[in-house]
Amino acid sequence: MRAAPLILSVALAAAAGSDALAARKARAHPAKAAASEAAAPSPYAQRDDVRSFAAVVAQQHELPLAWVSAQLAQARLQPAAQRLMMPPPAGTAKNWAAYRDRFVEPQRIAAGVRFWNQHAAWLERAQAEFGVPAAVIAGIIGVETFYGRHTGNFRVLDVLATLAFDFPAGRRDRSAFFRDELAAFLLLCRHEPADCSAPRGSYAGAMGLPQFMPSSINRYALDYDGDGRVDLNGSAADVIGSVANFLAAHGWQRGMPITYGVAAPSDASERATLLVPDIVPSFSAEQMAAHGAELDAAGRMHDGPLALVELQNGAAAPSFVAGTQNFYALTRYNWSSYYAMAVITLGEAVQQQR
Repeated sequence: MRAAPLILSVALAAAAGSDALAARKARAHPAKAAASEAAAPSPYAQRDDVRSFAAVVAQQHELPLAWVSAQLAQARLQPAAQRLMMPPPAGTAKNWAAYRDRFVEPQRIAAGVRFWNQHAAWLERAQAEFGVPAAVIAGIIGVETFYGRHTGNFRVLDVLATLAFDFPAGRRDRSAFFRDELAAFLLLCRHEPADCSAPRGSYAGAMGLPQFMPSSINRYALDYDGDGRVDLNGSAADVIGSVANFLAAHGWQRGMPITYGVAAPSDASERATLLVPDIVPSFSAEQMAAHGAELDAAGRMHDGPLALVELQNGAAAPSFVAGTQNFYALTRYNWSSYYAMAVITLGEAVQQQR
């Protein structure tokens, strides 16, 4: 069994400082602290649905029920997570060019060059062992956290409980997914062992430089530097190896291109037919051509299924690429063609700048 992730230990240390500061403020302003405490939401553990969840998790994963209940008792509703989970307002046009420019910009490229130069040996090793290009790994870390600058400051326990038991109405309900992630997080804390209230992450509960969800940490995080612990905050080697391991486990094919150039069919019905599977590779090069898509020379030689991927550009004409199995593997990290293209484009920009 691999060592428990140090990511929780790092978060515990940071939280200890925050708790000490809060205690000093409470002593200095007792009335204000009491009012704030009175306004705090009720603990989740007082709810019947949470009690039922605790019992199921304890039984399925052979955890002490008292321990599970004690951890969940610390969870509080996090309205910001509910707001941030909501889709953009109706009528908001997607814009690939604007999305790209958020990530492929000089400061992030420069940070990527520094990261690559500092950790080139680990990137080369991961590329050799998993077949995932160094540029793709660097692109993911850059898009996810700006190479460690932005890893999130939400209490993971709070946001996972909020999205598990109070998922916002108005979009497709993903509460079952977050209940599974909350269970995975409890397992992660138990294996540390750690206080579940300490770790910090994104508004959706993702942690560390690669922004792994708890289930991904449990399944794919590696002690790549062999120091006996998994550290997705402080060890670039562990981050790099874990990202490559994740992609390989989700179908990354060594040596396969990610995209090909393509001109979409001019006929609207043919174009619509190719767009039905979205990002799932479903058509051979011959089938793409039969529907009127014009692949570049390399794409016409591709042996395997392809997807016609549309990238909207606001009021301007959309862009198109032909995505391979490797493009689809990238979207397993984040289910968005725009995300995958940002990773590709940033990684290429960093590689060229080097």
